[in-house]
Formats: sequence, structure tokens, C-alpha cells
Amino acid sequence: MERDSPTSQGYKLESQIREAYGRVTYSQTCHDKKIARLLKLNGNIKLLQIILSAMTTGGFLIILLSNEKAAGIVGAVSSLVLLILNTYAKNYNLVEISQEHQRASGLLWKIREEYVSLLTDFEVLTMEDIMSKRDELQERTYEVYGNSPRTDKKSYLDAQKSLKTEEEQTFSEKEIDMMLPNSVRRSNRGNGQ
Repeated sequence: MERDSPTSQGYKLESQIREAYGRVTYSQTCHDKKIARLLKLNGNIKLLQIILSAMTTGGFLIILLSNEKAAGIVGAVSSLVLLILNTYAKNYNLVEISQEHQRASGLLWKIREEYVSLLTDFEVLTMEDIMSKRDELQERTYEVYGNSPRTDKKSYLDAQKSLKTEEEQTFSEKEIDMMLPNSVRRSNRGNGQ
């Protein structure tokens, strides 16, 4: 199938699949960034709850033992902030939300890898087989998007930085070779190893 000419059907089809791969990669990375932020926020809230609980308890103990008015104010303010934090934590289960994003990320990762396989097999598949697989992947992607929580602009910007600047989802030939056993390293081909 002709893929070199920008006007050929093969080139257009490959271009569409490459774009779909890019969109799925961005979406999957956005979910990963959102997960990291949610879990960090959850950890910070839990730590703050512990600190505020200690301050509240300490403040009230000081009142009981020494009748110190300032300790009462610290205890009351700590108690109020703790109540607000506890209400927030009750209404927004950050761990559960991050698990929903994790499910979406996992499904998108699978679709992303199938796009890579489709591009790899492009030369040996018929045009009909390629279009059929593309349509199936588009349908599955649509289902994931429809059943997943939305990401936000911060997640997109973090994903953009990771993918474009930090090359988070890419590896050099040398990096891949270092991860593989000696027997399948490209750098060892032709070296008699």
C-alpha cells in the first residue's frame, strides 16, 4: 500500500491513525497527571487533618489544665478548620475519583498500544483490515471518554510538558536496548552476539 505520497489513501489513513494515537496518548497522560495531583492533595489533606486534630486536642487540654484563653482560641480555630476539611474530604472522595481516572488511563493505555501495533502492522494488513481496526479503536475510545471523569486544563498542561519537553512516553533506541535482554538488543545485531 502506498504510504509515501501525501495524496495517497494509505498516507491519509496512516496520518489519521497517527493523530488518533497522539490524542489517546495525551488523554491517557492527562489522566495520569490528574491521578498524581488528586493523590497528592489527598495526602496533604490527611496530614493537615492529623496536625489540626493534634492542635485541637492540645488546645483543649491546655484549657483544662491551665485555663489559658489563647489555647482555647487556637483549639477553636483548629477545630473549625478541621470540621471544614473533614466535610470536604467526606463530600469529595479523592481516592475514589483517582481510581476512576486510573481505570480510564488503563483503558486508554491499552488502546494506545493497539494503535502502535496497528501502525507497526500497516504494511502487512489490507486497507479493509486497517480501516476495520481503526473503527474499532475509535469506538472503544469513544466509550472510554463517555464513561470517564473529565480531566482539566492543569492536567493537559502537565501532560503537554511531559510529552513535549520531558519526552515522558518516548525512549531512545539506546534506552530501549538497555531495558531488553542482550539477546534481543538492536545494538548487538551484526556484532555476532
